[in-house]
Amino acid sequence: MSGQVLPCSPQEIGTLFLFEKLTPEQLGRLCCDGQVEQFEAGPVYTEGDPATCFYVMIEGTVVLSRRVGGDDVEVSRTSQRGVYTGAMQAYIGDRVQQVYLNSMRVTEPTRFFVLPAETFAAIMSEWFPMAVHLLEGLFFGSKSTQLAISQRERLLALGSLSAGLTHELNNPAAAAVRATSTLRERVAKMRHKLRVISSGPYSREDLANLIDIQERTAERVAKAPSLSPLEASDREDALTDWLDDHGIMQAWQIAPTFVQAGLDIDWLDQVAAAVDEDVLQAAVGWLSYTVETELLMTEIEDSTTRISNLVGAAKQYSQLDRAPYQVADVHELLDSTLLMLGGKTGDRIKVVKDYDRTLPRIPAYPAELNQVWTNLIDNAVSAINSTGGEGTLTVRTALVRDQLMVEFRDTGPGVPQEIRSRIFDPFFTTKPVGEGTGLGLDISWRIVVNKHHGTLQVESVPGDTRFQVLLPLTAADNETPEESA
Repeated sequence: MSGQVLPCSPQEIGTLFLFEKLTPEQLGRLCCDGQVEQFEAGPVYTEGDPATCFYVMIEGTVVLSRRVGGDDVEVSRTSQRGVYTGAMQAYIGDRVQQVYLNSMRVTEPTRFFVLPAETFAAIMSEWFPMAVHLLEGLFFGSKSTQLAISQRERLLALGSLSAGLTHELNNPAAAAVRATSTLRERVAKMRHKLRVISSGPYSREDLANLIDIQERTAERVAKAPSLSPLEASDREDALTDWLDDHGIMQAWQIAPTFVQAGLDIDWLDQVAAAVDEDVLQAAVGWLSYTVETELLMTEIEDSTTRISNLVGAAKQYSQLDRAPYQVADVHELLDSTLLMLGGKTGDRIKVVKDYDRTLPRIPAYPAELNQVWTNLIDNAVSAINSTGGEGTLTVRTALVRDQLMVEFRDTGPGVPQEIRSRIFDPFFTTKPVGEGTGLGLDISWRIVVNKHHGTLQVESVPGDTRFQVLLPLTAADNETPEESA
């Protein structure tokens, strides 16, 4: 947008703090190569458009805003003479994309000194060559440092996740190995017991009854109820007394196994009624091996299912073999991330899931959202650990102003008011030296705001810190997500 061109006075622009050290000849050249323009209330330029001009305000009021999701968020409003904006990186040239990084509008008739971007770049290089080199070094050096540290942070995060996943996989794998070894012993004893029974003086009818009881006992194991410790202890005592009364040897070993399988005195009475008294000892021993075998197979099934779920969570977390941009269920992403970070939360941090399961699937880059969840959960865990390691992490989803909100709430010490505005800045961290790079929240901000057109904000008081991610429910006009499987 162009304004009304007005006369340029070297004396007037020389009063602006940006130009106050320039010589009369330099001020004259500025007026010769640039011009003064007056804009009526309204927009001056728009974020993302080619950056063609460098603006210095002479008088008036400017408002700068950034595009966040579907809204323009005001980031600055000032009437200070000499403030500048626009093509401020023109001196770098084509090595970076020259676009406006914000939108500017004026709220009243406002005068600017306007310099074309090419002229601004040429004057900077001619008048301040050393400053240009320093600024270029600072700009590209910061970018390079940020990239290097970002890559290292990803490697550290990957190492931490790998260690956590290995730890989580080790427990069920070890349980399955132990159960398999014990199962081999029990099956061997069952074969021996079968040999003893088959060679004994048992009728065909007794053997048929034993097999029938065995099958029905196996069915009961699968449906065993959960008992409290007190209930289990009382039932063990009762079964031990019953077994002792019927002359069953090693009753104190058999009773806990029967209780775990859901067997009770009524069931043992049915067994005693179904076989002769001289067969009861063998029948109880046979059933004990059957119960142990069923329980061990259940343990192996639970362990291998746990391993399968962990592998599935790892695949969900990494989004292997999936489209980068797709319609995704946020709750699946959150669950996979929490499972992957289970080693970090441990037993001392209580994790509460407060999900609104009625929320729709949304267009997103799932792998990158998982990175956001990882960073926010990691920060929450660190905050809780700084206060002794015990606390609560609450992950909540809800619909807020036609956006899907994911909230991470921790009971840590909180984010002090004086640094709250800086926590999303690159390289800013409150963690001890060597523990944080200061890029986690910066990366999260760019993923949420720049890539998903959403919002990332924080609310904090001691004992209640909430990081809130707000994501749009629909895709941008120029983006088409794939349906996830």
